[in-house]
Amino acid sequence: MKSIFVGNLPWTATDEELKSKFSEFGNVISARIMMDKITNKSRGFGFVDMEDGDMQKAITGMSGQKWGDRELTVNEAKPRTENRDGGGRRDFKRF
Repeated sequence: MKSIFVGNLPWTATDEELKSKFSEFGNVISARIMMDKITNKSRGFGFVDMEDGDMQKAITGMSGQKWGDRELTVNEAKPRTENRDGGGRRDFKRF
């Protein structure tokens, strides 16, 4: 099983719609749109899990496709890295 990153999703897209679109290219194990924890609104991207053999067909077939007024960005998902030092509180030494 491989995960596919799908970016630039319409704000109104649902998990079921995402699964349906990718089902044209093979067996979709799961499809999920990432939601903001505070507002519970779409973050505009999601992930689709497919069998290894179907993944490349789906990436090729869906990359650059229009969904509503947005052009999808589709590629193989990269694993999360442990170093998530992208911001947040930092303790600075005061003089």
